[in-house]
Amino acid sequence: MELTRRNLLGATLGATAAAPVLMSAGAALAQGVTPRRGGMLTTILNPEPPVLQIGVNNQTPTLIAGTKITQGLLQFTPKLEPLPQLAKSWTVSPDGLEYVFKLEENVTWHDGKPFTADDVVFSVMQFNREVAPRLRGVLAGIAEATTPDPHTARFVLKQPFEPFLLCFDATAMPIVAKHLFEGQNFRTAPAVQHPVGTGPFRFVEWQRGNFVRMERYEGYWKPGKPYLDGILWRIVPDGQSRRLAIESGQVVMTTATDIEPFDIPALRAKPNLAVTTAGWEYFSPLFWYDLNQRVGPLADKRVRQAMSMALDRNFIVQRLWFGLGRPATGPIASTTRFYDATAKLPPFDVAKAKKLLDEAGHKPGAGGMRFALKHLIPPYGEIWNRMSEYFRQAMRQIGIDVTLESTDAGTWASRVANWDYETTANVLYQFGDPTLGVERSYVTSNIQKITFTNTAGYSNPRVDELFQAGRTAATAAERQKAFSEVQHLLVEEVPLLWVVEVAYPTVTDKKLRNVIQTGTGVHASFDDVFLAS
Repeated sequence: MELTRRNLLGATLGATAAAPVLMSAGAALAQGVTPRRGGMLTTILNPEPPVLQIGVNNQTPTLIAGTKITQGLLQFTPKLEPLPQLAKSWTVSPDGLEYVFKLEENVTWHDGKPFTADDVVFSVMQFNREVAPRLRGVLAGIAEATTPDPHTARFVLKQPFEPFLLCFDATAMPIVAKHLFEGQNFRTAPAVQHPVGTGPFRFVEWQRGNFVRMERYEGYWKPGKPYLDGILWRIVPDGQSRRLAIESGQVVMTTATDIEPFDIPALRAKPNLAVTTAGWEYFSPLFWYDLNQRVGPLADKRVRQAMSMALDRNFIVQRLWFGLGRPATGPIASTTRFYDATAKLPPFDVAKAKKLLDEAGHKPGAGGMRFALKHLIPPYGEIWNRMSEYFRQAMRQIGIDVTLESTDAGTWASRVANWDYETTANVLYQFGDPTLGVERSYVTSNIQKITFTNTAGYSNPRVDELFQAGRTAATAAERQKAFSEVQHLLVEEVPLLWVVEVAYPTVTDKKLRNVIQTGTGVHASFDDVFLAS
């Protein structure tokens, strides 16, 4: 059966996303639930990542599992206020140039070696500068990095950079062991396959295609924690099997895309399960269709505008994502700083889309088709198949003949990184600030053969200037001015087809407590998580 707008409307019912629910350890205690030590958290890792070392790989499964091993200096509230992690305190000079982090003492790596400020400076100035293209511009702005003592790291910037602290979450700036990476190829070092961190759980075993096992690190720097004995990450490729696993209690937590959106309404109705979309505030995931502008027709903004107008975003959110999100209006999610509500894409309008294609010189030919494109389906579950099928049909309505291509996860990533695609789809994180998570997809300097960069090949000197102005402006008001202008420019040029601000669901057995406590949700260390008896 074709996945048309009409038969989807008849076959499915929308569901609104649950309101965010946050519970801290204090809240759990207030309800009379004392954290219990012991028990194994069994959950799902989907799809199976190539490695668990954050930085070397930055796909969602690596970030979710890797943060139980690897930590950052800071973590963040849902309002993106900084909280301590490996840094117990920090100061910022009045001129915004000097950042001094006081580090937790008595912290050891999982191999027993002491964690020091040398590890922090190495991680920032060498490891992340090399493996994280998104951060290179930010880190190039550091004039000096020193270690006044073993538990103090000091950074001096060349010029003020307002969101500098937002860089220090584990998902953005993982702190790695200098003694394990120095002098090594950072992408192939032994520690990449056997990660060693400072987190509450240490890596034990990985049976490819089956499971990843972590166990409590007995030398963890927070006394009495973690509460859990360990975490077992099951590899379950089939979506229905993942749903049955959480329903039957074989696993007690699912995250991100583990559960297909159309299965969420039924899981909400289960009395033993809790569903929340909280804990993604730091990331603000944005789904889009990616357009390789090296492909003839896609270089014309009128074609891209027409393709955007052919998408019924309200239908997509309600009938494909079952209310798990909201329609995207532009390149910056409405939950991200400096979003400008006045910079909005034109509405769904098939007639106007056809007219734009006519004006671009693409007249209907045989069968009403104007030209053909290929769409590379991301192999991450049924929602991706449905979004790809919707794209095919939406484009066909305006005379673009789209052929769908299937592949495996590794091949998809390799082809996108090497610009070997015409169109595809993706979800990117915004990391709390346009400079940290948005800029990377549009600036000319980031056209690289690396995933999660400007693989589409979009280039506009004015856009480059505005992102640079937003990066270097001294005040929030000046940054807003730059980012507002760039949003207006981008919704005019439509380099990508922004579709959904995704609200990923976390499904937990109600006996699992303290899962969502920060703005990074399931990406936290889980040292407070426990299984109630």
